[in-house]
Amino acid sequence: MDRKTKRSTRAKRRPGRLRKSHILSLFLLSASVLLFGALAASVRYGSLPAASFPQSTQITDAKGGVLASLQGGVNRRTVSLKDISPWLVKATLAAEDRRFYEHAGLDLRGLARAAWVDVRHMSKEQGASTLTQQLARNLYLSHERTWSRKLKEAWYAAKLEQTYSKDEILEMYLNQIYYGHGAYGAEAASRLYFNKPAKELTLAESALLAGIPKGPRYYSPHLHPDQAAARQRTVVQAMKETGSITVRQAEQAAAVAVNVQPLPKNQGVIAPYFVDYVRKRAAELLGEEESLLSEGGLTITTTLDGDMQRAAEEAVAAKMPKDSELQAALVAIDPATGYIKAMVGGRNYAANQFNRVFATTRQPGSSFKPILYAAALDKRVVTAASRFRSEPTIFYYDDNRKIYRPSNFNDRYSHEEIGLRQAIRTSDNIYAVNTIMQVGPEEVIGMARRLGVTAPLSAVPSLALGTFPVSPYEMAAAFTAFAAGGSKTEPVAIVRIADRNGRVLYENRPRKTQVIEPSLAYVVTDLLRSVFDTGGTGHRVAKMLKRPVAGKSGTTSSDAWFVGYTPELTTAVWVGYDRGRAISSSEAHRAAPIFAQFTETALAHVPAREFEVPEGVVSLDIDPASGLIAGTGCPADEREKVREVFLAGTEPTQTCAVKEDAKEPGGTGENGASWWSRLRNWWTG
Repeated sequence: MDRKTKRSTRAKRRPGRLRKSHILSLFLLSASVLLFGALAASVRYGSLPAASFPQSTQITDAKGGVLASLQGGVNRRTVSLKDISPWLVKATLAAEDRRFYEHAGLDLRGLARAAWVDVRHMSKEQGASTLTQQLARNLYLSHERTWSRKLKEAWYAAKLEQTYSKDEILEMYLNQIYYGHGAYGAEAASRLYFNKPAKELTLAESALLAGIPKGPRYYSPHLHPDQAAARQRTVVQAMKETGSITVRQAEQAAAVAVNVQPLPKNQGVIAPYFVDYVRKRAAELLGEEESLLSEGGLTITTTLDGDMQRAAEEAVAAKMPKDSELQAALVAIDPATGYIKAMVGGRNYAANQFNRVFATTRQPGSSFKPILYAAALDKRVVTAASRFRSEPTIFYYDDNRKIYRPSNFNDRYSHEEIGLRQAIRTSDNIYAVNTIMQVGPEEVIGMARRLGVTAPLSAVPSLALGTFPVSPYEMAAAFTAFAAGGSKTEPVAIVRIADRNGRVLYENRPRKTQVIEPSLAYVVTDLLRSVFDTGGTGHRVAKMLKRPVAGKSGTTSSDAWFVGYTPELTTAVWVGYDRGRAISSSEAHRAAPIFAQFTETALAHVPAREFEVPEGVVSLDIDPASGLIAGTGCPADEREKVREVFLAGTEPTQTCAVKEDAKEPGGTGENGASWWSRLRNWWTG
């Protein structure tokens, strides 16, 4: 075919090709218009998926100090934009999205640039991530790098811009973005790195914080302080370039050394046993709304006193042997309010999370005796002047069908009649069993129930010696009635629960009940103070205590206790092994020192106060040998008389009989005078 013929053929084909090209172009244009229209309609009439901002619930002590965050995987505290420092807002916009207030969710120039880079490198690494796009990705999408994810991201960004104002989007972003080390949002990050709320951030601090989201690990001031500082300078420079700050402000920010606080060694390390208890109680109080605990952003205000908690942990650590499996528990309660002020459930929470404060398998031993004596005093069965002989004794009960042979510790007995004060001071078991046989075990159980003890108790003589398990928690709670003049408020750990908006979901309203008479509480207290006297079971720690204290020790083969109180604080301490292994004599003597050190440290800034004497109490000097009112010529020396307290109407009314001079010959007769004196009187008429 010649050249002329070829040209003619091509000329004939060209109009056909042009028609096809025009048709294809028209089709693509129509499709684009339809697609754009569909996208526009979907943006306009479509709806965003439901999105929430899960945030951590914070448990605080009584003064607002954070004990722990119940994160559910997220450490976040949502705040409004006005509660975020303007410096952080400016730094974030300068570092992440300078045209934020100009675009409609997509930065087209940045999008085109990123697309060109992706096409050149055949990758999907570049992203024109405006703040709105980042927010859309964090709220609704995964972080996979695919074209479909990017298209969805663009759609969600456009929809966000249509639905919310710029400030609302910025607020959501600053509450959502990840700042490293588990902190999501500006508030959580500010408290983590600087221990202050986000609204108090300085320019330099804001620049450092705004630089972290670009690479939370790489720009962490804890992991890579040099990179974090360099990134901070970059953010300050960006702020200067955008006109957010002046040259002078930039120079000042660059010259300031930002102090970043150390990361906590362990989240929730403060009072972990107490935090676990609070978590459990909060779940019970919230009921069906328990899910709020992990993601509702609640604030749970507790009764814990941070200083007292530290004192408790230090006392346990100081008085317990190193490299030993011996365990300890301590709980302290304010008797006036029922507030739990300190709680130590064991020596090492990381190794064992079992909270021994609530252990229901440990026998309180003689620390239970104050409950016994309160019942006996209340029923007027015994008084401070009542006397029983301290010697090995067999007791018959259950209509004389059963016998009980108690013994004293190390088989030590006075082998004479002793009074109640001496029985308490030396923890005499024979006196205690004599008392329960007089008052009846049912009355003792009744008193225990009035004081709040719910543990199973059996009406047998051994109840007097604390042979039935009671938790340290219930022992401390029971003794608060003695410390508070007979009134009792149920122990409480949570004062208030509020949601993220400050709405109160729960608020404790303590109810105080008079469970025993104030006079009875005082008499028991006065008797328990003698435990610290010479010869008492607590005399070893008497010098450690600089204030009026009452209490009672308790020892079994596997448990050591000390439960005591001041007018301001009631504390129960338990020491022993988890598996009930026998404790040695030295181990049994560790509970009282823990109690003494804790009590003095915890109340170091509280003036010492005496227990208030109520009405209905009578105080008399008693002859300990006879139990009668001390007088001239009593068997006991004048210096040995004891000041005793009685419930009004139960005090002795007789005075010791006056005796003749024992040096006269012939001794004494049955009426107290010597036979020589009687003969002389007869002779002289």
